[in-house]
Amino acid sequence: MKTIITAQRRLERKLLTTLAGRLGGRSDRGDVPGWVLITIMTAGLVTALWAIAGPQLSSLFSDAISSVKGP
Repeated sequence: MKTIITAQRRLERKLLTTLAGRLGGRSDRGDVPGWVLITIMTAGLVTALWAIAGPQLSSLFSDAISSVKGP
């Protein structure tokens, strides 16, 4: 019974420490506008590459699929 109580107290301390850390308003939460900019730029690069190399990628994929031989 003593080990159960000890484990429960340890869990309570860990939960309280975690909760206090999350509610403490840490300053290292990240730069949201920076991540938004990176995401938009990545989407733009993918769109541009797809527009330029779309037909070549499609033919490459078709050739790869047609070369696969099944049992």
